[in-house]
Amino acid sequence: MQKEKIYSIINDIKTGSLSDTDAFKLISNISYEDMGFAKVDHHREIRSGVPEVVFCQGKTDEQIVTIIKKLREQSQCIIGTRLKREVYERIKPDLPDCTYHQTARIIVSGIPFKIKKELENKFVAVLCAGTADLPVAEEAAVIAETLGSPVKRAFDVGVAGIHRLLDKKELIEAANVIIVCAGMEGALPSVVGGLASRPVIAVPTSIGYGASFDGLAALLAMLNSCAPGISVVNIDNGFGAGFLAHMINIT
Repeated sequence: MQKEKIYSIINDIKTGSLSDTDAFKLISNISYEDMGFAKVDHHREIRSGVPEVVFCQGKTDEQIVTIIKKLREQSQCIIGTRLKREVYERIKPDLPDCTYHQTARIIVSGIPFKIKKELENKFVAVLCAGTADLPVAEEAAVIAETLGSPVKRAFDVGVAGIHRLLDKKELIEAANVIIVCAGMEGALPSVVGGLASRPVIAVPTSIGYGASFDGLAALLAMLNSCAPGISVVNIDNGFGAGFLAHMINIT
């Protein structure tokens, strides 16, 4: 929508129906909008192809609703992450066009981006080691899907029962990008990296007993992987993994 508005402004300047001063004001509003408690980045979609994503954790109900509504004025689809169910229940009357993904803790306002024809056979595989890793894995999967990438899932395929992972070998080999979420000792991405010929995005989760240090052990294990082709995002950062996987998938 932003591109169309800019082209419309340019055309109005050409025809003389809009002054340079007024055009500057309009373009400035398209760039970002200062709301006092937030500076909403309307230009993000032009730069990256994706509208600004709202990190809901720590924001008040009113701030979440106001930001999403403001972004929706210029974009067909807005994503909010880390939104608790009880907060969603309170704000959903104010956002009637939204969908809530409970496991992923994600709200989607508007219409998700369509899967382009060239991506129909290029999918993102999302794997997780254990059921406790599901919130992070689903965050990654929902983000990639909402942005327009096909996604296939394989959950509870950790190295403690490696035969479960080997049953998914065809999925791993067919995927264009692979996201692997794991806590505890964080070994799963290395094993997947040894089987895969495509990029692997490793996501350490904060799941594990004391010496896992809330995901630090998994993070360090993934950073030290000897398998080539693995990149690592921050602890519990399913959003970052899903976004990066989509960017790789569309190139």
